[in-house]
Amino acid sequence: MATRRIVVTLLSAAALILGVSLPASAAGESKLTVMFNWTQPTLSSYQAWNSARLNQGAWVEYRFDWSTDYCSASPDQPLGFDFRLSCWHHDFGYRNYKAVGQFPQNKGRVDDTFYADLRRVCGTYPSWTRPSCYSLAWTYYQAVRQFGDLAVSKADLDAAQAQYDTAKARYEADAAARAGAV
Repeated sequence: MATRRIVVTLLSAAALILGVSLPASAAGESKLTVMFNWTQPTLSSYQAWNSARLNQGAWVEYRFDWSTDYCSASPDQPLGFDFRLSCWHHDFGYRNYKAVGQFPQNKGRVDDTFYADLRRVCGTYPSWTRPSCYSLAWTYYQAVRQFGDLAVSKADLDAAQAQYDTAKARYEADAAARAGAV
């Protein structure tokens, strides 16, 4: 047992020095601990998550949901600002906390992490374009804070589309009937 702790400590130190993210099993961390560490509003948290994203096979035993739709119904690159990885990081937090039943107590932090990620993205653009980027980042952040916990399924969207199509057809039929009556 002491040998394992020494090995884990040495591996963790080497990973820290090399900037490499160790699989949770090597560091002896639980899935929730890893998720918590990867969903902080710090650059190092983002870098650890992104390193793992690029090496998902090392984390397969934790069955993380790496899927993403990027910025959902919002543009992924509004005005040319690339928010895709920030949105992916946000999706990772939402999907994995929901999967383990820990979403409500972590949503606020995941949303704050999203905003910090977006602001870091904005910081990479020339100073004269940053105010526009920061404004968009604030808008995206407010949207997830207000609406990010709404669960809309494909079935919900399909039902809404069917209602819309029915109402539209009825409206068009009524309009045609009125036009014919004139």
